Parts: sequence; C-alpha cells; structure tokens
Amino acid sequence: MAEPLARVDPVPAAPLALAGVTLALVAEVRRYSLRGAAAALARLTAVPLPTRIGDAVIAGEDIAVMLGPNEWLLLGAVSSDGAGQPVSIVDVSERQTGFRLDGPAAAEILMSGCPLDLDRMAAGRGTRTLYETVEIIVVKLGAQSFHVEVWRSFAPWLWAALCQAASDGETSAR
Repeated sequence: MAEPLARVDPVPAAPLALAGVTLALVAEVRRYSLRGAAAALARLTAVPLPTRIGDAVIAGEDIAVMLGPNEWLLLGAVSSDGAGQPVSIVDVSERQTGFRLDGPAAAEILMSGCPLDLDRMAAGRGTRTLYETVEIIVVKLGAQSFHVEVWRSFAPWLWAALCQAASDGETSAR
C-alpha cells in the first residue's frame, strides 16, 4: 500500500529572533487566488474584499489583498467553489507559504532585497514585488509587522536570505 504524502515545511518551524526582528513561518491556512467581479466574489468569502488595488483587509488571521483589477489573494476560507458564478477560485495553498516579520528592524530587513520603501507603506496595504529576484507578496500588518507570501519552492532561499539580512543587521548594530 502506498504511503500518504505528508507536507514538509520548507523552513524551520521555530522562529528566528535577533535584535530588532522576529522571523517566523506563519501557521498553515487555505490560500486562494480569486478572479472575477468583486460583487460575485464577496458573496463567497468570509473576509470582505478590498476594492482598491494595493489595499488589504486583515481580519484576525485572515487576509484579503487586492493585487490587480479583479484579482485578489485570500488567506482564509471561501464558502463555495463559485460554481455558476462568473469567477475563478483557485486553491494555491500547496503552491505558497508565508513568513511573518515583526520588530523595529522588520522593514529594513525586507528592504535589504526589495525595491520598495516599506517605511512609507501604510499599514493595511499589500503588493506583489520582488526580493532580489524572487516574487513575493508583502502585506504591511502594522508599523513594525509584515506578512510575506512566497512560492514554496523559493521559501528556503528567501528564509536564508532574510536570516542573513537580519544577522548582518545585528552584526552592524554592535
């Protein structure tokens, strides 16, 4: 009999805590790529969908971010598969994973490889961007708190790069 497949997280489960930042793997959650009219999709999600590109709605552990016209990333649940609606709901839970960075150095560490000025980004905003050459989605949860989504295959590299940036920052602060 074949053994069932079990997901192995691509990065350590234990958070990394250095001076000025804590980097942690976020708890597993269902992730969906949503496409279609906001009105049709809104009936299918527990989290209200933002209506302006770059806005994020944060409701507890659930996050909805509008990435483009008629495009959202939802971390949370949908109430149906959208059958009969002019929408696309794709479960991308196995494709990507998330990290959380908290602390006064969180923005600086992300900006070490990201072209955005995250200090100027308002809380409750999110965007697709790059960290060096890897596509990520960054959501600013608060003044010193970020949620970063990355494809699972790139997660070990991004984890190592963020750990190195945090370690370099800790060394230079001494």
